[in-house]
Amino acid sequence: MLLSIHHAAIICSDYERSRAFYTDVLGLRILAETYRAARHSWKLDLALPDGGQVELFSFPDPPVRATGPEAQGLRHLAFAVADVAAAKSALEAKGVAVEAIRMDALTGRAFTFFRDPDGLPLELYEAG
Repeated sequence: MLLSIHHAAIICSDYERSRAFYTDVLGLRILAETYRAARHSWKLDLALPDGGQVELFSFPDPPVRATGPEAQGLRHLAFAVADVAAAKSALEAKGVAVEAIRMDALTGRAFTFFRDPDGLPLELYEAG
């Protein structure tokens, strides 16, 4: 029944800062950018190379994330990359703090974590 993940939606605290992070730092391509006046909200549709999308929303005064990745709800958003070490270096060159690379004990693949401007945990996972 399910074919794939179509998109992940993220609510940010500072739209311009998050817009720059997801487009300039992560390199996602803008599909559409809409200001919804009735909601005082921006919606930015971003394309991933595989056809998936990230939706970035702004809302007036959204509550902060309660805790780290062990809270109920979305734990993290993982992006597949060809080379975790190269992707880590590219992010660090743009000023992003990235954790040390680890190996997944179950798959033997490399992965690491970093955070978006609002502290959302994002993962780089080496595609196989």
